[in-house]
Amino acid sequence: MADRNLGAVLDHGDATAAAVVVPGGVRLTYGKLREQVAAAADALARLGLGRGDRIALVLPNSAESIVLFLAAAAAGTAAPLNSAYKEDEFRFYLEDLGARALVVPPGEGEAARRALPRGAIVIEAAMDDGGELRLDSDTAGSSAREAAEPTGDDIALVLHTSGTTSRPKLVPLRQRNLVHSAQNIARTYSLTPDDVALCVMPLFHIHGLMASTMATLHSGGTIVVPAKFDPMTFWPVAEEHRATWYSAVPTIHQMLLMRNRGERPAGAERLRFIRSSSSALAPETMAQLEARFGAPVVEAYGMTEASHQMASNPLPPAERRPGTVGLETGISIGILDEAGALQAPGASGEVAIRGASVIDGYANNPEANLKSFTDGWFRTGDLGALDSDRYLSLIGRIKEMINRGGEKIAPREIDDVLLQHPAVSEAVAFGSPHPTWGEEVGAAVVLKGPATEKELIAFARERLADYKVPKKLFIVEKIPRTATGKIQRRSVAASLNPS
Repeated sequence: MADRNLGAVLDHGDATAAAVVVPGGVRLTYGKLREQVAAAADALARLGLGRGDRIALVLPNSAESIVLFLAAAAAGTAAPLNSAYKEDEFRFYLEDLGARALVVPPGEGEAARRALPRGAIVIEAAMDDGGELRLDSDTAGSSAREAAEPTGDDIALVLHTSGTTSRPKLVPLRQRNLVHSAQNIARTYSLTPDDVALCVMPLFHIHGLMASTMATLHSGGTIVVPAKFDPMTFWPVAEEHRATWYSAVPTIHQMLLMRNRGERPAGAERLRFIRSSSSALAPETMAQLEARFGAPVVEAYGMTEASHQMASNPLPPAERRPGTVGLETGISIGILDEAGALQAPGASGEVAIRGASVIDGYANNPEANLKSFTDGWFRTGDLGALDSDRYLSLIGRIKEMINRGGEKIAPREIDDVLLQHPAVSEAVAFGSPHPTWGEEVGAAVVLKGPATEKELIAFARERLADYKVPKKLFIVEKIPRTATGKIQRRSVAASLNPS
């Protein structure tokens, strides 16, 4: 029988098997996890929180954050937020959510507490070494209340879009959306109870919540959850806990490569595969990962509005195609022209999706919904193409395309060329204002070896048509990214282009 909701996903694990392990800390079996999620959901209900109430979670990666995500999704609606936000950022997100409650570690989260809307309650959460979660609040509770079991149509999770090109939109994800996503990811990678996922993605983001966490729980496997990603301790933790896979953004992969001296690190020998998602992975980076860590790399394509994964390259022995994000997984993918008509294989256009993990619409945003849905297809805002075998290639975000005198240029193509230079570790291209052409190509790079601006432009000129070659190239120490590793092209352009 299909899982009814996220709570039912937990039933896949043997009661005595390890579900969540914190390095140097608590270990929760599936039996203990189910017990603690149910107890926490009831505790939230006793505080007056119920179906549809949005419960903001400002917690570090931990056993507590996983238990409370599941409990909040059961009792009401979970709304994880980045604990690194400043007070003004918290104020925007908490007010936009209409948060009824805020969950923080004891004595922490001061900026979020100050920004909390009037009438919302604060709950402090901590777990002891035995895996018992305690929730404390100044709000008086009712001992008679229990959390009702959610249906598939109930909103389990709300997240904001990244907002790198516009005001963040509020994405409501139903229980059935998330259950389908967990099942889809677990099936794509043939996850089993023997698999151990090393979770290095933040649990306030759909990537960490669904790929690392819920897909693993659906398989009955084990999640290893460090408090944060640390390239110095990554491999020792992988070795100690016998990790069989991890999923991360390219930034994390690159950091691991930079710390590696060329030999296969201890801890990599049990990896079945390495997954990359949430941002484009350069083919050169993929090749380096496989050469140094000795495991196949599969690039996937996901977004919040699809409960994460939409496409993925398959595991060997099936064909992986570097430079693509693979085949559709569990949903349908189409390519639309500007008028909304489906395109034939090979033609480029806007990537559109439909399926059980895709949202029905944004919350309180009829204008965005009108623009985003066409004949049942959700328009992703990404430009791409499907080949005759239905492998999907992404060209870039439509809003980030560079328009040089009518010539449309995909920034990612320029990124990939610059990354082929042995001295370049990171690269991002963007549009720079030009009085004649409208936009000219600019680029910023981070170096890992000696190179000059003139040398890098010459390198690009050998590999790109003249109109695509950066006319301005900036050597910088760091490229701005979101908390989940996405490149913020507009932030780079704004910081480097003259006003």
